[in-house]
Amino acid sequence: MTQLNEAKKNVITREMRAVADREPLAPEAICEDIASGRTVILKSGLHDCDPVGIGAGLKIKINANIGTSGYHNDPAMEMQKLAASVRYGADTVMDLSTGGDIRAMRRMIVGGSRVPVGTVPVYEAIVSCPDVAGLREEDFLNSIRTHIEDGVDFITVHCGVTRRCVPLLESRIMGVVSRGGSFLIKWMLHHGKENPLYTRYDEILDMAREHDVVLSLGDGLRPGCLADATDRAQLEELKTLGELARHARARGVQVMIEGPGHVPLHMIKENIDLQKKYCDGAPFYVLGPLVTDCSPGYDHLTGAIGGALAAYYGADFLCYLTPTEHLGLPDIRDVIDGVVASKIAAHAADIARGIPGARDRDDAMSRARSNLDWDEMYRFAMNPERAREVRKESGKDEADVCTMCGDFCSAKINKECRTRYR
Repeated sequence: MTQLNEAKKNVITREMRAVADREPLAPEAICEDIASGRTVILKSGLHDCDPVGIGAGLKIKINANIGTSGYHNDPAMEMQKLAASVRYGADTVMDLSTGGDIRAMRRMIVGGSRVPVGTVPVYEAIVSCPDVAGLREEDFLNSIRTHIEDGVDFITVHCGVTRRCVPLLESRIMGVVSRGGSFLIKWMLHHGKENPLYTRYDEILDMAREHDVVLSLGDGLRPGCLADATDRAQLEELKTLGELARHARARGVQVMIEGPGHVPLHMIKENIDLQKKYCDGAPFYVLGPLVTDCSPGYDHLTGAIGGALAAYYGADFLCYLTPTEHLGLPDIRDVIDGVVASKIAAHAADIARGIPGARDRDDAMSRARSNLDWDEMYRFAMNPERAREVRKESGKDEADVCTMCGDFCSAKINKECRTRYR
């Protein structure tokens, strides 16, 4: 039975209790939210990992993307990225491999991960047959089946990219920036047929339900630049995703919705509100969103700005971006920077949303700073190693104060005053 089917019967599962142990909600509340479709638990029946809850009233979660490409195929490096992602706070990882032995890479990641793993099965179908003329509907479905059987916990499926959306793309600057979405449109135009992930959706639901794999309904038409944000194509797909989400829940399959993309700061709330409206409050998984298009090399910061605001307004799950977004495949340092930036965004949103205990870490950091307790400051830092490294580079890391204010350090002065007043 899936978590959703059990929740509909008001049965509290072991996974619900495990999630509740790490969240501000009781198991009964989590069960109710799963039954309503406002929360999902990522945990395949085939994967030995810790279940992660995403949705209403829970802490904001973050995802890190890893995986090989056709230009860089180093499985050992991707496993190091997996370890770094989890160490610095990623709640899930997605294997987006498109180079080398993709299935072997996926099995390594699933086997080595204690956090839930997601994939985009259409990538493997594309890599196996890059010529749309030779790619059959069954190839898409077989790829989905293989990923589920390999134990992934959630899959992105671009079921909402339909033929009626194609004419709505003509006025866009960036067209379709989703790899899966662009290839499916190319396939539909070549074969003169509807998207098989849409027409054969029930078969996908049957496969997902068998091992309780969460469907992440992909936004294949997400905006790839500010000018394309919240346009007719994006909203047409979003409405379709809402219909598909309702159908999935009726069939006992957990589902979340993926969102933009590139969105101006002032449109973020509107985008969140529209998703919650059209998709009945389903968990919302956003890529960023990026709030400007001109920050290559710093897109992890651009995405964190948008992610913090999106999470405050109701997004539930943030996909990280790294400094190499739009430029190349990230290395380990890029992965760490991306995870930490998204973790900061999620943490800031949890504080603003009033999540119980969210500010405890900040208060502990403040007490350490007021006492110039550097070891404690490092302990509560999002990236302790980086904090130590920066201070050491100053050449005065043995001093009580840092090299910014030196003997005029306000914390030092306050500490002296507290001693005198006592």
